[in-house]
Amino acid sequence: MGEQVGNTPLAVLGAGTMGLGITSLAVGHGVPVVLVESNSGNAAKAKAAVAGQLRMAQLMGALPADRERGAVTVTGTLAEVAAAGVVIEAVTEDLATKTKVLAEIESVTGPQVPLVSNTSSIPIDELAGCLADPTRLVGTHFMNPCYLIPAAEVVRGPRTSQHILDTVTGVLAVLARTPVVVRDGPGFVTSRVLHPMINDAIRVVQEGTATVEAVDTLMQDCLGHKTGPLRTADLIGLDNLADSLRVLAERTGDARSAPCELLLAKVSAGHLGRKSGQGFYDYGKAQL
Repeated sequence: MGEQVGNTPLAVLGAGTMGLGITSLAVGHGVPVVLVESNSGNAAKAKAAVAGQLRMAQLMGALPADRERGAVTVTGTLAEVAAAGVVIEAVTEDLATKTKVLAEIESVTGPQVPLVSNTSSIPIDELAGCLADPTRLVGTHFMNPCYLIPAAEVVRGPRTSQHILDTVTGVLAVLARTPVVVRDGPGFVTSRVLHPMINDAIRVVQEGTATVEAVDTLMQDCLGHKTGPLRTADLIGLDNLADSLRVLAERTGDARSAPCELLLAKVSAGHLGRKSGQGFYDYGKAQL
């Protein structure tokens, strides 16, 4: 499986934060990628953004030194993914958008090609309902930055086939990620636990109990959270976090998961975190 992945393009749909991160991880491990982005502005910047992530990953020693970089092809048309061995959907966290893209991809790829959703919260079986063959869909939730996080959450839907699961875990092995397989459900494990916690941390700031810096320092130095919840929110992207929380609130009925007012205000102001240059912290300029 490793040799096949190395010689067969991986297709990634969406050149947002996660799409670029997944592309950079794959290219850095020698896997060619077809990156599909319909927004011409985002597409024009995609190769430079991937190159920037590769430079950072190399500086941090996070890429294998003995592999040539994979090629990146950026395109605006889904027809270009017909030859891909695996397709990873990383578009916006919206059910209608994801199901439309997945159904279109199913129609242009072979019946044995795994369809992977990088959704952070939408149940895999809910997405699989749009497919003629729901056994082809599996969730693989990469974390940002992809090149630094050594594990990936793999979500097996109730209709995901063993062949598809095995193929995708094989791809992760090529990318030097450790697959952790979990069952389906809103938010799976990581988002179901992490995102409401971050929402609570934001609410503490909103209520004036503590500053952003105090919350992160206490969570880091007292509770061992590596980056602090608010720096983590900026890394996730505050718009992505808000979308994920809405999905959780709608599908679990947990009022704690409804995005709090301060989070929504920052999203409305365009303060989306590292990618916009400002979130709970000021980064000076947009980060690649």
